[in-house]
Parts: sequence; C-alpha cells; structure tokens
Amino acid sequence: MSMLICAVIALIIDRIIGWPERLFQRISHPVVAIGHLISWCDKTLNKTDRSSSIRRISGIITVIIVAGVCLLVALIISHFIPEGVFGIILTSLLIWPWIAAKSLSDHVIKVAVALAASDLNAARSAVSMIVGRNAKTLDNFGIARASLESLAENTSDGVVAPLFWTVIFGLPGLFVYKAINTMDSMIGYRTQNYEAFGWAAAKLDDLANFLPARLTGLLFALTATKPIYSMSIMWRDAGKHRSPNAGWPESGFAAALNIQLSGPRDYEGTRSNDKWLHEEGRNPTEKDIVLGLKHYNRLLNWLIVVAFALLVLFWLNKAGY
Repeated sequence: MSMLICAVIALIIDRIIGWPERLFQRISHPVVAIGHLISWCDKTLNKTDRSSSIRRISGIITVIIVAGVCLLVALIISHFIPEGVFGIILTSLLIWPWIAAKSLSDHVIKVAVALAASDLNAARSAVSMIVGRNAKTLDNFGIARASLESLAENTSDGVVAPLFWTVIFGLPGLFVYKAINTMDSMIGYRTQNYEAFGWAAAKLDDLANFLPARLTGLLFALTATKPIYSMSIMWRDAGKHRSPNAGWPESGFAAALNIQLSGPRDYEGTRSNDKWLHEEGRNPTEKDIVLGLKHYNRLLNWLIVVAFALLVLFWLNKAGY
C-alpha cells in the first residue's frame, strides 16, 4: 500500500507542475538517458548489411541491455531508500518524472488553441509533436482526430501504465516499463531499418501495455455520461484497431465523447485503410478536444479518489474496524 501512496503523490505533483523546463535544462530527464542508451545500441548493433534474423537477435540483445540496466538501477536505488515518511516522499519524487499527465494535456491544449484561432499551420505543428503521422496534409477534422487519439492512447502509455506497474512492482516495474515503452517509441517501427531490429521491443511493449490499455479504456467508459453505452462500443470496436492495445482506450474515449476516431490516415508516407472506431459518432472539432481534456482530467480525478478510498479501507481494516 505504501507504493500506492507514492504513486498518488507523484501523480498529484505531476498534475500541478509537470516536469518544469528549468528543471529539464538543469538535469534533463531520465527518459533522455534511456534514449541515449537505445541510440547507442541502435548504432552499434543494428547493421544494415546483416540478415533479418541477425538483426532480430540484435534487437533482443538491445532489449535485454536497456531493460536490464534500468532494472539494475531501480534495484540499487530501492535498496537505499529508507523506511517511513522520508522514504515515501523520496519514492514519490523518484516516480514523478516518469508520469506524463501534465505534459500530455499541455501538448493537446496547444492544438485546441491553434484550431480555435483558425491557425491551421500552428495546429499542424502542435499535433506533429504528439503523433507519428504526416501532419502537413491534415485538415481541422484530421488534426482534432489525431490529437484526441494521442490523448487517449497516451493516457494509457504515459499515465495509467506507469502507475499500474509502479503499484504492482515498485520502482523496478516502473523503470523497466519506461525502458520498454521508450524502446518501442524509438525502434518499434515497421520500417526497413527497424522491422527486424525493433521486433522484440514492439512485442514486449504490446505485452507490457496489455492490461493498462484495457484498464484505461474501462476508466474512460466508466467516467463517461453513458458508461454502459461506452463500454459496449469499446467491446465492439477495440479489435478493429491495428494495434492490439490502442483500440481499447481510443474506442472507449470515442464513445464517451460521441465522436469517431481512427479511420484512414497517412502514416510513414502511405495511406492506411484503418477502420473507424465508433463510426456513428460525429467528426471531432476543437470543441471536442476541450471536452476530451475535461474527460481526461475527470478520469485522473477519479483515479486519485479511488486510490484514496482504497487506502482508507486498508487503514480501517488494519485498525480492526
């Protein structure tokens, strides 16, 4: 239960101040360090003149190196954290940088502001910071759709999943999860350069996000104005997504906002024919981005409330009530 306390404190800190730019300039960010290690492995092991099978093995070695280093660091840090209140405070501060709740909402807000000002170029620039697809050709609907999809998926990857693995396995679970997720974001692509080398990272990321993604979708549905309807749509449409995980939060979010998400889009220079999630919903606009952010914050509020309720029940039970 102490780790649940730490996770809640870290989430509250992040929601209030995020990871300040001044702090980033002074000490950078732990994900940056992981990124440097991944880049080194990429340059050292991912040789284009090698066969696909050798590059796949090299990718597996990369996963072992990066995840292993993060696990070792977490175990060493955990060993030296004291018990009691000071230990809880210190652990909370160590969890805080890995939670991206405020950063995510700040990026999405910039998209909504640009669209509201009818500044299409600024909106495209803002949305390109949070999506991997080509934003240069997106219209207002495409920009709003992309930002809301990113908000839904990254609620899972950047908030729920880190908290989930922290509560389950403590700092080691958190550090290893972020290592896996960062590897997937850097090398887990289906491109000529990474399809073999990034295979292990992508598969492991799918596994690590299997439960958190479904939990996030459930949370989006339960905090909607029509929870039963939202859950039914999520159950119906989640499997339509090309990702085994992203369809759950995205379809739950789409139903909650009564909008349509996913669908055909340009990605990596090619046109995909992805199926719609909640196809009967309306085309999203900048107003739906605002509504989506309100729903996102409501979900985070409920996470904190439920966590506190669990802690109170635990303490009451421990006290013999």
